Formats: sequence, C-alpha cells, structure tokens
Amino acid sequence: MDPIRLAPTDRSPLVDFDFEAGHLQLRGESYPEDAAAFFGPLLQALRGYLAEPSPDPITFEVGLAYFNSSSAKALMNLFMPLEDAAAEGRSVTVRWLFADGDETIEEAGEDFAADFSSARFEMVREQPA
Repeated sequence: MDPIRLAPTDRSPLVDFDFEAGHLQLRGESYPEDAAAFFGPLLQALRGYLAEPSPDPITFEVGLAYFNSSSAKALMNLFMPLEDAAAEGRSVTVRWLFADGDETIEEAGEDFAADFSSARFEMVREQPA
C-alpha cells in the first residue's frame, strides 16, 4: 500500500502513514476547516491497510500540540479500527506524545487511553529541546 505523506499546514498536522513499515504518524496542530474531508481519506486508507492480513506490528504516533473537537472525533475514528485489529491479535501500539507540562494534551491522551483494552497505549512525555 502506498504511503501517505502530507506536509503540515497552519490548520492541519503532518501526516506520515508508512504502511509498509507499520508506522503511522500525526504531528502538529489539527483544526482543519473540514475535519471529515481531511481525515476521511486517512481513515479509508487505514481500513484498507488493516483489511490485508499481516503479522507486522503497527505503531501510531500522535504528537498534537492542539486539536479541536472535530479532530478529537476523527482521532477516535482512527483509533477504533486499530483497537479492533489488536483485539484480533495484531500488535498495535499508540504512542501519545505530549510536551512536559501540557496537562490539557496529557489529559486528552489519558481519556483516549481509557477506551483501549487490546491495543497498547503509551503516554510519552517529551522534554523541551
């Protein structure tokens, strides 16, 4: 499956979905004017990728400094098929990256983590450079 690579914009995050390597990444800020239009193709590609049987592990890194409620819903929509794949035996790790001291993003990650029982959800505190 072809990778998806989108440069970040003022309103949308960097997207690097390297399906062959099993590494998916979102970084930056996410408040696109039309979250469904932005995230819809990503969700469709993810579902297509997961439909192909594979023993390879998946790591999804989410490092968002800010996201709006529409993006939060879209993230959950991306997380659900990953959780389903983990429940079916695939190794899935979601790495939630947040800046040291950013309690809002940390708490959002904890809220997402509470919805996972099969996939591994890691909270990763990033120290300032």
